Amino acid sequence: MAALLPILLLIVLMYFMLIRPQQKRMRAQQALLSAVQEGDEVLTTAGVYGFITAMEGDVVWVEIAEGVEVRVAKGAIARRVDPTTTPTDAPLDEADATGTGATGTGATGTGVTGTGAAATPPELPESTDPARPHDDEQ
Repeated sequence: MAALLPILLLIVLMYFMLIRPQQKRMRAQQALLSAVQEGDEVLTTAGVYGFITAMEGDVVWVEIAEGVEVRVAKGAIARRVDPTTTPTDAPLDEADATGTGATGTGATGTGVTGTGAAATPPELPESTDPARPHDDEQ
């Protein structure tokens, strides 16, 4: 009987260290998926932010840009984004706090931190590849 005691303790320890926390995470994910509704801002497991525009069973339509909607499995929603936080509320990267001029990705992932104003995309150089002509040359 004394030889079985360490094995039983190991099983109980594994239950409390592995199985129970996983079940808790699964319940929280199921509660999230049942609570999301149209108009919620969500983050998918692929890292894409968007607003839910329609729900059809296990399929969710997410608007990721104005006029751009993608169809996503409902289970691919990682979390609901808290509407009370803004990109300027995010903490600065360590380099930004020291004033070295380096920019981090911040909460928006744009590489621009600070004012919170809409960032303009960088200008891209014209392609000089002859295999890929410009639109007007096609």
